Amino acid sequence: MKIILLAVGTKMPGWVQEGFNDYQKRFPSEMKLVLEEIPPVKRNGKGSEGKAKELEAKLILEALPKKAYIIALDERGRQYTSLEMGQKVGSWQSLGMDVVLIVGGPNGLTDEIRQKANEMWSLSKLTLPHPLVRVFLAETIYRGYSIYANLPYHRA
Repeated sequence: MKIILLAVGTKMPGWVQEGFNDYQKRFPSEMKLVLEEIPPVKRNGKGSEGKAKELEAKLILEALPKKAYIIALDERGRQYTSLEMGQKVGSWQSLGMDVVLIVGGPNGLTDEIRQKANEMWSLSKLTLPHPLVRVFLAETIYRGYSIYANLPYHRA
């Protein structure tokens, strides 16, 4: 099974790739964490945000596997505790398909993406910078896996 982080944005600072890679390598071979980047669409000023969001949505939809469980990260989504995340990660193994977590661009996700998603998550009530979201999400999913697998990483 693959857990695919599908994120709008490229050219992240080195610490982002380092942090993501650190958690990525901790996953077992039967549960791989993969990052797929979508190039952001240029914004030229007034009125271009909506058009850019639509174009990014098109790229996201094209990048989705044919058969996948889709989770959209959105401020309207549900928040989970670490223990609930452990249950989530455990339930993914019985799905028989990859899991895709979608992180939109600076203007968020379109209604089409939100409607296509099986679930919507919110990582925080705070606005988080996109580079930080990648590392935060990798750690959160690994923590959930460690809870599910009874590994000593999570100490609550």
